[in-house]
Amino acid sequence: MILALAAASAMGQSSSEKQSPQPVPQTSQQVPAAPQQLAPTQQLAQPAEAVKQVIQQEAAETQQAQAAGQPVSLPGAQGQAIAVTHPAVPVPPGPVPPEEIKPAPPTPIAVKRVELGSEHTWDPQWDVFIEENLPAELMTPGMAKAVHPFCPRFGELSQPDKRAFWAYLFQALAGAEAGLRPTADVKHLDPTVAVRDPVSKRTVRQQGLLQLTYEDNQRYGCDFDWDNDKGLRAGDPGKTILEPERNLSCGIRIMKNQLVDLNRPLVTRKSYWGTLRPGTVSYKVFAKQMANVPMACGAKTAPRKRAVDKGVREAEMTKPVSSQGGEE
Repeated sequence: MILALAAASAMGQSSSEKQSPQPVPQTSQQVPAAPQQLAPTQQLAQPAEAVKQVIQQEAAETQQAQAAGQPVSLPGAQGQAIAVTHPAVPVPPGPVPPEEIKPAPPTPIAVKRVELGSEHTWDPQWDVFIEENLPAELMTPGMAKAVHPFCPRFGELSQPDKRAFWAYLFQALAGAEAGLRPTADVKHLDPTVAVRDPVSKRTVRQQGLLQLTYEDNQRYGCDFDWDNDKGLRAGDPGKTILEPERNLSCGIRIMKNQLVDLNRPLVTRKSYWGTLRPGTVSYKVFAKQMANVPMACGAKTAPRKRAVDKGVREAEMTKPVSSQGGEE
């Protein structure tokens, strides 16, 4: 079971009620062993028992998927700050072979959400979606300079490790922008920000995991259906702009525009996202969610636990404001 769904069931029961994963038939195909990782610069933060149980459930469901003949990914990448890695996950048919997919490590806020039993955490299947839809340009050695602050070894990484880095980056961005809530919906009251959306003809709202707008259809070729969404309440998961895959797909387009088309670095004052503009409070929240970036990236130092915990608290404070009724 993917982490997002398993969290609710694993945390919604007392420890005495939780059951061990059901045994699955033995097959000749085995779950790939986790690769050995470089020793971290300091001791990794140990996960709570609830997180370990969720990981065990994920592993059991991966075995069940394999027994049914479904291909699976590589085991998840090890982060540099938290001793949690996802097992291999089922991979639906797509443009990238399963053996080239590697789930990203969890961000600090994703781990905390599981510990607290929240339904709003990161789904490893979103890693698969991101990694299957990355533009070729984001995988080239030329991206090394743009992402150097968070992944100094990007140019030397294998293709699966590059994909895991991008999946982690979008997870951290979603944590800083929306607290990992797919239905996050913000309507700004500041007149300098509350501009008119040319698609909806209403005051702009920033929505979904990456806090996007309907105007992004025109600017980046995103696939949000305003005609479908306009009659739905703010935060309604039936909105196309709140569908995680559509929201993430649009975010990938915006990221490509920034890094490739405009030839700008990841962190710049001209970024679409305020969380990627240096010197802002929002950027500090994002940077702290990057604390558990894949170890293969070779970040020079692992953050102390105090800094990781502070990053979780700050991300938790990014609570989008929802309103009643349809789009306003």
